[in-house]
Amino acid sequence: MHALLKFSHAVDRLNALVGRYVIWLILGSTLISGINAIVRKAFNYSSNAYLEVQWYLFAAAFLLAAGYTLLHGEHVRIDVVSGHLSKRKQIWIDVIGFALFLTPMCLTILWYGIPFFLQGYRSGEMSNNPGGLIRWPVYLMMPLGVALLLLQGWSELIKRIAFLKGLIEDPTVKKVEKTAEEELAESIRREAEQAGKL
Repeated sequence: MHALLKFSHAVDRLNALVGRYVIWLILGSTLISGINAIVRKAFNYSSNAYLEVQWYLFAAAFLLAAGYTLLHGEHVRIDVVSGHLSKRKQIWIDVIGFALFLTPMCLTILWYGIPFFLQGYRSGEMSNNPGGLIRWPVYLMMPLGVALLLLQGWSELIKRIAFLKGLIEDPTVKKVEKTAEEELAESIRREAEQAGKL
């Protein structure tokens, strides 16, 4: 189980890293959209490439951040029933969901998505719009994003099983980052406790 937990931590670090940088794609899409609007109004000029790169960047951000979203428990949950159950039962619902629903769904998308991307890459498929972009980069985002989501799903599954075995704390509890002031107050409190014990 310890090897699986190491794998889980590595996946968590990977998706945290991806999430930290994917946010810049949203900024890029927003800037391109603004520049495109200004150029269209000021110079009466527009390009399909500008329009397409906006949705390429947005699609990449949405797909690549799916694993990051799952890592932080920000995905959509319907807790009408499970909210009234014990923590162990809630964890079992997650285990079943990750094993029987998320994993097969991701594997199916990868099964069809990888050949779809490869076909677009080999053919050099271009947009049907005049001045449009090549399509394979956006097709690549689907298998990449789903692979990251699948890995994170397995990471969450490992953490849930480890919790059920009593090896780790509840992985569903969100850890709140402390501010610098809170860290300082905590260290002062610890030092005061240590001084009181002497």
